[in-house]
Amino acid sequence: MRRAFAALLTATALVFAAGCGGATANKPAAKPPAGQPDKVNAGVIAIVDVAPIYLGKQKGFFAKRNIELNLTTAQGGAAIVPAVTSGQLQVGFSNVTSLLLATSKGVPLKVICNGTASTGENGKDYSGIIVKADSPIKTAADLAGKTVAVNTLKNIGDTTVRASVRKAGGDPKAVKFVELAFPDMPAALQAGRVNAIWVVEPFVTAATSGGGRLIASNFVDAAPNLTVATYFTSTQFASTNPDLVKRFTEAMTESNAYADAHPDAVRQILSTYTKITPDVAAKLILPRWPKDINRESVQTMADLAKGDGLLEKAPDINALLP
Repeated sequence: MRRAFAALLTATALVFAAGCGGATANKPAAKPPAGQPDKVNAGVIAIVDVAPIYLGKQKGFFAKRNIELNLTTAQGGAAIVPAVTSGQLQVGFSNVTSLLLATSKGVPLKVICNGTASTGENGKDYSGIIVKADSPIKTAADLAGKTVAVNTLKNIGDTTVRASVRKAGGDPKAVKFVELAFPDMPAALQAGRVNAIWVVEPFVTAATSGGGRLIASNFVDAAPNLTVATYFTSTQFASTNPDLVKRFTEAMTESNAYADAHPDAVRQILSTYTKITPDVAAKLILPRWPKDINRESVQTMADLAKGDGLLEKAPDINALLP
């Protein structure tokens, strides 16, 4: 775990070497002059999940609440979490397991609104466990003793994969995990370097189109209508800027509702911040963007993380969630 948190700091330095626009670790962004909009720098990942915030910016949902939104792309939550706590970012996007892990280590974070959620439909979710078409693995129970690729070890991937194995009647402790980047997983699967892969869209579509077979929807197996990720800030920023946080939350809630109601707009905006082509975007299974955080599912993720040994004790989710 020490290496993981050392990596957080290193990742932060790498992301912000390119510039973050108006703030340093010791000097948060200054208050704007009277009559000027509040500047919010939000850290996101170039994935389908964050389409609503791009739509919200495009549609003016933030501007009409006097927020000038800047979006900074990072490789993952490992860079975003420490950047938010240092003041380089005011808001960040991260999966709930990463936030639970950080909170358990005393990192002062506060979730402010929902990010993305599972569809809740088995076999029709934007996350899944995939094997080769001719693999002898038929269900998640058969993953015991096998090697499964996840994008980050000891995080939401292996926790939810274990949930699928457990639900199918297999031994979740017998699964072997290796870390691979999502784009590298389909080729690793077809080459036989791993027995199965856990991927999210657009890699679910890429893997199944390339000869893979879905055996489980791990987010669905972990918890009904799982809240997968949220937007968060530091506890300091939340306490000193309550009105700005309120306005950001309102804009993000409107953005999520718009995305949920306009899937075609989601598919169209993906090409503006990802490498997903329009033809692939048309085939993707989109996540859901509900208004409310499913608190019960977050508690389930905390309990699963504790059971898997990722957490020594389950953190108080009421302190983390709004």
